[in-house]
Amino acid sequence: MSATRSPSLRHDWSLAEVRALFEQPFNDLLFQAQTVHRAHFDANRVQVSTLLSIKTGACPEDCKYCPQSGHYNTGLDKEKLMEVQKVLDAAAEAKAIGSTRFCMGAAWKHPSAKDMPYVLKMVEGVKAMGLETCMTLGKLDQEQTRALADAGLDYYNHNLDTSPEFYGNIITTRTYADRLETLGYVRDAGMKICSGGILGMGESLDDRAGLLIQLANLPEHPESVPINMLVKVKGTPLAEEQDVDPFDFIRMLAVARIMMPQSHVRLSAGREAMNDQMQALAFFAGANSIFYGEKLLTTANPQAGKDMQLFARLGIKPEEREEHSDEVHQAAIEQALVEQRDSKLFYDATSV
Repeated sequence: MSATRSPSLRHDWSLAEVRALFEQPFNDLLFQAQTVHRAHFDANRVQVSTLLSIKTGACPEDCKYCPQSGHYNTGLDKEKLMEVQKVLDAAAEAKAIGSTRFCMGAAWKHPSAKDMPYVLKMVEGVKAMGLETCMTLGKLDQEQTRALADAGLDYYNHNLDTSPEFYGNIITTRTYADRLETLGYVRDAGMKICSGGILGMGESLDDRAGLLIQLANLPEHPESVPINMLVKVKGTPLAEEQDVDPFDFIRMLAVARIMMPQSHVRLSAGREAMNDQMQALAFFAGANSIFYGEKLLTTANPQAGKDMQLFARLGIKPEEREEHSDEVHQAAIEQALVEQRDSKLFYDATSV
């Protein structure tokens, strides 16, 4: 059902209402979130994605949480844009271990004209495998957004990170309005939105509520809402921030579930530091999407085998998606490989 047509979805949340959700007794909040979750999803299915960094480091943005920013010395080596075939190989491995969505991230302020042909080939190749496609490339203009949609991109990730009021304390090289503009272009092009934020950057409860209000009060709710716990990296300005209280993090997931009942709420960065009990609470609170694999861009993530062991203990299964026949997939993959065979698919993206 379209988000704009569902009478159960709201786009007019106020700060007072959202604060009241956060301030409920913990058990009451989780009961409400689980009730909402079961009304819209199978409570024992979790959508599984794999995230690959296709271009790492030397980003011109100054996001204070990010080890890929060129403004900070975190010891991260900058890398060239990956070869298209290597990206496709990684996507095939992700599908083999149970991922249904393959997300590709590049450390750019925005993709250049030189980058786009390679990026589009990646989307086409991954799509041909029967995987959902997702990218995060920074700010987009309308032409780039349409090109990605035409190539078959399903999701575009562009996080708001925090509330408009706190945003300037974290990022100065891109405005909040810029981020909202990119989300508008993505929606207008017919793609799905993946957008969320980060806890643990020194924000207040009102900032956490303000982030969720921005997302829930969009004309359509994001189809995917990643909730990240700050991964503190030495060399970034936020390396010494206080840890997020685990119950506060679970509350954030629960409130997101209540406010955006048809969205996938993703338990995202920071999961490596969560024990099995915290992750189980997260799923009970309405989280129903995870990143799967050993790395999440440049930081650690629980290994796939460990995730499947936890799923088995909890009686959770990966969410399935409708696919075309294997014959259709194979033909599409072969065609993509033929087109790429004589192409120059590798160059130094940092040289432009």
